[in-house]
Amino acid sequence: MRFWIFAAAINGLIAVGMGAMGSHALQHLGEHRLTLIDLGSNYQLWHALGLVGVGLLTPYIHRVRGIQILKFVGAAFTLGTVLFSGGLYVLALTGPAGPVRWIVPIGGTLMMLGWVGLSLSALFIEPQKRD
Repeated sequence: MRFWIFAAAINGLIAVGMGAMGSHALQHLGEHRLTLIDLGSNYQLWHALGLVGVGLLTPYIHRVRGIQILKFVGAAFTLGTVLFSGGLYVLALTGPAGPVRWIVPIGGTLMMLGWVGLSLSALFIEPQKRD
């Protein structure tokens, strides 16, 4: 639980920082590249919130299969964000060179798989018993 909330906070920090840089310090990059930074920070921030959800949902999943799915979701959101948002940041800062442009769709696919996994993990939610 702590790890996913920590990962969420770091992602939120980076997303806000990149958004601020795009709005203030990187205006010289041009409209298209600034759009890439904005898109990357937007998706990163939403997936940071998704990671908070993974962290908060963790205590309510008790079956092994549900825990495995939830771990996959956290990993998919984290790696997907690195590849998608990170790839967009690299493209914005360096231009459309090299293999980075092929990494971005892989990250987006991982993000989508994470949301599918999150919906499946809902099948394993067990309410906490109150004494």
